[in-house]
Amino acid sequence: MNILMITGDYVEDYENMVPFQALKACGYEVDAVCPNKVKGDTIATSIHDFEGDQTYSEKRGHNFALNANFADVDVAKYDGLYLPGGRAPEYLRLNARVIEIIQAFEAAHKPIASICHGPQLLTAANVIHGKRVSAYPACEPEVRLAGADYISLEMDQAITDGNLVTAPAWPAHPEFLKQFMALLAAR
Repeated sequence: MNILMITGDYVEDYENMVPFQALKACGYEVDAVCPNKVKGDTIATSIHDFEGDQTYSEKRGHNFALNANFADVDVAKYDGLYLPGGRAPEYLRLNARVIEIIQAFEAAHKPIASICHGPQLLTAANVIHGKRVSAYPACEPEVRLAGADYISLEMDQAITDGNLVTAPAWPAHPEFLKQFMALLAAR
């Protein structure tokens, strides 16, 4: 099965690296793409941590090499979509082609997984109305304004509603990836 991952500069490091590697280790082909970049280009990641402050802290992460071209994305060749969080979604949601891709996955009822701030892309694409959605707590107002039911979860939990899996942050990876892979297997 083929998974498309839309990512970008200052994506959350763990939310980018861990699912990418875990899905590949489980036998999925994962194409990581970013608007205005091509295969072999890198993106900068950031590490967000929960250190007892009122919000997460942010530090520079690793460089991540893209393995596919954004301009070549053909939704028909993919079985699922993964949208990591961090700061990248706040600017990726301004890209019309990113929004079209997300809408095409939703229209085809293909599995979509989105974590942390990734649901900002789902709200911008207007694809979560009437769904139960989790995200990083700071995204709750956007999720509600998009007509979804925001579900407050512990940081290590995830929720599935139809073809959509969401979670609040990277500590949810085990549950989040398990639910996403269950949707993929059901296809």
